[in-house]
Amino acid sequence: MSFQDPKKTSALDQPKIHKIRITLTSRKVGALEKVCGELIDRAKSKELRVKGPVRMPTKNLKVSTRKTPCGEGSKTWDLYEMRIHKRLIDLNAPTEVVKQIIINIEAGVEVEVTIAA
Repeated sequence: MSFQDPKKTSALDQPKIHKIRITLTSRKVGALEKVCGELIDRAKSKELRVKGPVRMPTKNLKVSTRKTPCGEGSKTWDLYEMRIHKRLIDLNAPTEVVKQIIINIEAGVEVEVTIAA
């Protein structure tokens, strides 16, 4: 006769918990913070373990160009700059529960989801 422990069988019935990292990038800080806040609020309403948002360093991309294309005149330059902001959010939850979180993502905000075992 084999005896099955009810604690072990109930552990097998539960869905596997994954580490899920959500990376948000945008040029607009306001839109990025709004999406971040909404995502965290929805995750906490589902009673998930949330870490973040972790603010990563801002990337400053700069391009310097001459104002005059012909080379005549004084040597004046234009400087163009683009700032890219990045946020990380970590969730510890089953993937089925994370799929149920529905948020509106504003234009200009890119989302990348990485799932680890």
